[in-house]
Amino acid sequence: MPRLLVVLTTAAALAGCSSGADTDAAPSSGDVVVKTDDATCELSAATAPAGTVTYRVTNAGSKVTEFYVYAEGDRVVGEAANIKPGGSRDLKVELASPGTFTVACKPGMVGDGIRHEFTVTGATSTGNADEKVTRAIAAYREFVGGQSDELVARTTEFVVAIKAGDVARAKSLYPQARLPWEMIEPVAESFGDLDPRIDGREDVVDEGMAFTGYHRLEKDLWVTGLQPDSTKIADQLLADVSDIAAKAQTVEPDALSIANGAKALLDEVATGKITGEEERYSHTDLWDFKGNLQGSQAALETLRPVVTPRDAALQQALDAKFAELNMLLDSHRSGGAYVSYTRLTDADVKKLTVALDALAEEVAKVPGVVAG
Repeated sequence: MPRLLVVLTTAAALAGCSSGADTDAAPSSGDVVVKTDDATCELSAATAPAGTVTYRVTNAGSKVTEFYVYAEGDRVVGEAANIKPGGSRDLKVELASPGTFTVACKPGMVGDGIRHEFTVTGATSTGNADEKVTRAIAAYREFVGGQSDELVARTTEFVVAIKAGDVARAKSLYPQARLPWEMIEPVAESFGDLDPRIDGREDVVDEGMAFTGYHRLEKDLWVTGLQPDSTKIADQLLADVSDIAAKAQTVEPDALSIANGAKALLDEVATGKITGEEERYSHTDLWDFKGNLQGSQAALETLRPVVTPRDAALQQALDAKFAELNMLLDSHRSGGAYVSYTRLTDADVKKLTVALDALAEEVAKVPGVVAG
């Protein structure tokens, strides 16, 4: 699955992904211009002083691409995802501490990408001391902590059902176990190989990795039947989820990374959930859709005290667009659960897509507001 924007621990830089829309503004002298196609990835500069770095990425290739900034150990600092041929995207990254990072263009959104070193120089940035921002960060950390605990609790129930061979119960628990994951996905995806081990689809086998985690058990439950190693896979899933949940509670976001994480969650819906690609065996994609949507809305709710005084009209638009998409998505519930993705008509998908695009357009404005 596409990696998203993440926030790092206190020892590392903090980052976020900016507007999902194409950008027409001319780059400033401090911007790093990135030109990429299907075979190249060229940067206008390989260094920048500590602080906010804006990467302006243009895709001149024939494939959809992504642009990543990694810290040591391939920990994702920031991502501009789903950049279509001929399109462009800004990625604002708060690289607070000097050091060596890696940037990568990923034509086709696969593999390790075309990589270059990027050096951050100067003194460590002190960040934003605004009291409203400080409270927003604390609120978001509390939200991530609560969802991390919920993720472990729900996955434990799911694993117990798998190990008991209770297929019906495991099927009913599967989408509910994943819901907290989808809500904090931008944070959870930052920790190296844990993300693909937990949430990788079967395609990861093509990248030399074993097929494990939620989606392997999804296939066992809905397609092949439980396998001799399903118990082992379930035990490993719970261990990995417990590990990543503990790590997620140590993150230290900033306002920019929270705002861009909210946008990244909507990108995740656009590239995986609304297409029915994510839950290809169970077709429980609308549960994932809801999780991403709730996670985005919760992240922006922590920033409401920051956004409203600076752009009240934007806050009103966000409230309206979130309400519209939530209502539309929830119209596909039956008996307290979301219907199978296979029951959606082309018209249903189009309506959801239009509402998602309208919301994403507003959410894309938030990073610029919180960055000041």
